Amino acid sequence: MTITLRLLCVIGAAVTFFSMARQIKKSKIKIEDSIFWVLLAGLLLLVALVPEIASLTASLLGFQATSNFVFCALIAILLMKEFHNTMQISLLKHRVTELAQEMALKDHEDQ
Repeated sequence: MTITLRLLCVIGAAVTFFSMARQIKKSKIKIEDSIFWVLLAGLLLLVALVPEIASLTASLLGFQATSNFVFCALIAILLMKEFHNTMQISLLKHRVTELAQEMALKDHEDQ
């Protein structure tokens, strides 16, 4: 893994850590929701500090370059997170619809 990629991983991890800390401090994000991003930043930091882990995994999975593996793994992780967020949004939309219907029925009964 090149020094440039390692540096980008360290910078990305630091930005993520500080960004999440600031958002938690301002009460703009719940701690439970920030855990994913903190863990992802920790993983980036681990890969940057111990690149042999990524190199070994890349060679075992058949990647020609470690950077290809790192980018592919990050894309896969972010896609899984996006899928999870989509499921949560769908559930919340359903709950809002049910609540609106219940309130409309209650208002209709009160009249």
